[in-house]
Amino acid sequence: MIVAIDGPAGAGKSTVARAVAQALGFTYLDTGAMYRCVALARLRDPQIDLQSLEIRLSDNVTLGGEDVSEVIRSTEVTALASEVAAEADVRAAMALRQQAMLASGDWVAEGRDIGTVVAPRAELKIFLHADPQERARRRAEQTGRPLSEVLTEQQQRDRRDGEREHSPLVAAEDAVKLDTTALSADEVIARIVQLAAERGSGAQTR
Repeated sequence: MIVAIDGPAGAGKSTVARAVAQALGFTYLDTGAMYRCVALARLRDPQIDLQSLEIRLSDNVTLGGEDVSEVIRSTEVTALASEVAAEADVRAAMALRQQAMLASGDWVAEGRDIGTVVAPRAELKIFLHADPQERARRRAEQTGRPLSEVLTEQQQRDRRDGEREHSPLVAAEDAVKLDTTALSADEVIARIVQLAAERGSGAQTR
């Protein structure tokens, strides 16, 4: 079974997806980390060959054997990640890798286009969204950066994600839309776990 969780930055995808995967006993796939790795590689070498990138996702994120779990969350990498993610060749290359990973086993995958492009046949599709101000507040709280600065960057990312030609950020037609503005992470997690059970996956919570 695949549970696809999409949505804009700050909607709570990563926190929720990790917890849902743990509750269901599924494997968690953070596709955003893959684009961040591409961005980091591009910063280090503008001529980097996409096919040569060795990206591994487990308890940590490695690029060419180096643990980059922390550095890919830097402001510089974050800013470039949304830019490289708009490139057709990058999205195509990463989508192929993601589809290969999701071909077997049970997964909770989160990103921007899981339910529409990467896994359009996912048994359960969730689109998380929240008030822009609340999304920015959460990110500012996580990073310790000024709210106004985070909000400006978020608006730019939302515009770039929504307007890009290839795999724009949109909710799949059959996705369950959850507004997380006034919900706690635990409430969102419980709702998705319940939906997974209702889809007849046979998944058992731990």
